[in-house]
Amino acid sequence: MFQTFDDDADPSRGAGRVAALREWLAANELDGFIVPRSDEHQGEYVAPRSERLQWLTGFSGSAGAVVVLRSRAVLFVDGRYTLQARHQVDPAIFAIDSLISNPPPEWLKTNASSGMRIGVDPWLHTISEVKALRNAAAQASAEIVTVDANPIDTIWADQPDAPVSPVTIQPAALAGELAKDKLARIAEAIAAGGATHAVLTDPSSVAWIFNIRGNDVPHTPLALGFAILAADGSHSIYLDKRKLDIEAEAYLTQLASIRRPDTLEADLAGLAQGGAGVMLDPVLAAERLRMLVAANGGTAIEASDPARIPRATKNAAELAGSRAAHRRDGAAMVRMLAWLDRQEPGSTDEIAAVQRLEALRREAGEQAQMPLRDVSFSTIAGAGPNGAIIHYRVSRGTSRVLGSGELFLLDSGGQYQDGTTDITRTVPIGTPTPEMRERYTLVLKGMIRISLLRFPPGTRGSDIDAFARAALWAHGLDYAHGTGHGVGAYLSVHEGPQRIARTGTQPLLAGMILSNEPGYYKEGQYGIRLENLVVVSPELAVENGDIAMHAFETLTLAPFDKRLIQHELLSRDELHWLDTYHARVLAEIGPMLDGEALAWLENAAAPLPVIPHGVG
Repeated sequence: MFQTFDDDADPSRGAGRVAALREWLAANELDGFIVPRSDEHQGEYVAPRSERLQWLTGFSGSAGAVVVLRSRAVLFVDGRYTLQARHQVDPAIFAIDSLISNPPPEWLKTNASSGMRIGVDPWLHTISEVKALRNAAAQASAEIVTVDANPIDTIWADQPDAPVSPVTIQPAALAGELAKDKLARIAEAIAAGGATHAVLTDPSSVAWIFNIRGNDVPHTPLALGFAILAADGSHSIYLDKRKLDIEAEAYLTQLASIRRPDTLEADLAGLAQGGAGVMLDPVLAAERLRMLVAANGGTAIEASDPARIPRATKNAAELAGSRAAHRRDGAAMVRMLAWLDRQEPGSTDEIAAVQRLEALRREAGEQAQMPLRDVSFSTIAGAGPNGAIIHYRVSRGTSRVLGSGELFLLDSGGQYQDGTTDITRTVPIGTPTPEMRERYTLVLKGMIRISLLRFPPGTRGSDIDAFARAALWAHGLDYAHGTGHGVGAYLSVHEGPQRIARTGTQPLLAGMILSNEPGYYKEGQYGIRLENLVVVSPELAVENGDIAMHAFETLTLAPFDKRLIQHELLSRDELHWLDTYHARVLAEIGPMLDGEALAWLENAAAPLPVIPHGVG
């Protein structure tokens, strides 16, 4: 199994650990310290060694930060994690605030006192983050102080070692482009940007450009490392050589100089001393890198990671791999849904469902000779009130039996070498209530509205987010997360910069893969989320239209539960989309199934009843 179910949340640990941090603050003449949920690469998924926020607070979510002052501490989380944080942290030690509406910089403006000195580790905050923190502190006549050593690393006695998992080579047939050609393209982009060098700090960019993968962090095939790319082609990659076998070392040696990670700072300082203009992404690169360039006479050029957009706009081979992975994954999901339907209410629990789905994904991968490498994130399997916890993670202490009259939310995905999947379906256990059916249908309407969109070039995720929410808004309802995130090609299941959200400022480009996942959550009762992955199509002419338009191609293949669809709420266009989608699922997935699973799918994919006077 790729997943474990131990619940190591122990709120009682927070008091002693915060006390130890406060002793360190006093000894170092600081009034506070900020601990983000990040590592040196600013990644969402981090190695156990970098789980500093969880160690200090107990909170295990993938986004958050804590501000610890001499007499108070505040944990900041977003809407996905509000309920989880209440369970995992000691309320006597940590107040909980919003990472979105009142993040640490805003909080400091009104809560920092004149003369306060608040520490940060410049390796764990981006250039933009430190700039925002400094500006906020200045408004309160306080000061942000960068420290040379992270205090958590000092007081965390049994902190794990850095990971050294093996590096593997992603075949050119799946990558779609040789690494040497990618490097040549990026070198041209660096020169065009007026720089001599660029530092790649995101391991996803390093993995993509060098066509390598690893296993240093949970559920994401990354080898943690950096790269300094040069406009003249003299590239360096910073990886622990213990990760490299003979083949991987020989391969990378043809592309770049392989350097030890502990030489990065000295190498960057040397380039700066030689007058280099170093491209750093202000929303990805650590403040420490900017400090090194500035302190040694170089020029820090703030610009987007030059690999980020090329990585996000998938090529033909990556898209073909993703389609194949989704067909295989869809077959596993259909077998899972059919299996769930055969279980009597009260006969299985959340952990059993997670284990069953992972086993089915493994079988699907083995049959196709494209093994499941990992799940793409810890499966969210929430029965009843657990489904209302947006990023719920089941443990042995929280696992619920799937009881009659409840909804079961199942959000999961797989990492196959040819593609990354992510799918959510919500199903009834027993008979759903009229309210459940209505709200499920409103969520489904939002998903279909995104699926049907045509949109002109330059459209951003923020421009279309409201389409997914409109049906819910009309009933005074909403959800506290974005509608869609980017997805990598056998890389991170949460990939930027593309997203569908109020904050999604990146134009949606052909080849970008995103999730389409509206939801609704009733605290203490149930949660509903429906998710397909979609890819942005090339610009296509519209009959009798003036402007070529993008559209979304749906990649995910699994039926929606008709028992929860109040079909009279769907328009004719929405009904047509749903019946067409189900017919496609049957056509593409049906040949991969037999017996009970095939019979189940044939029933699940049958057209909905015709409504003689349905809405238009």
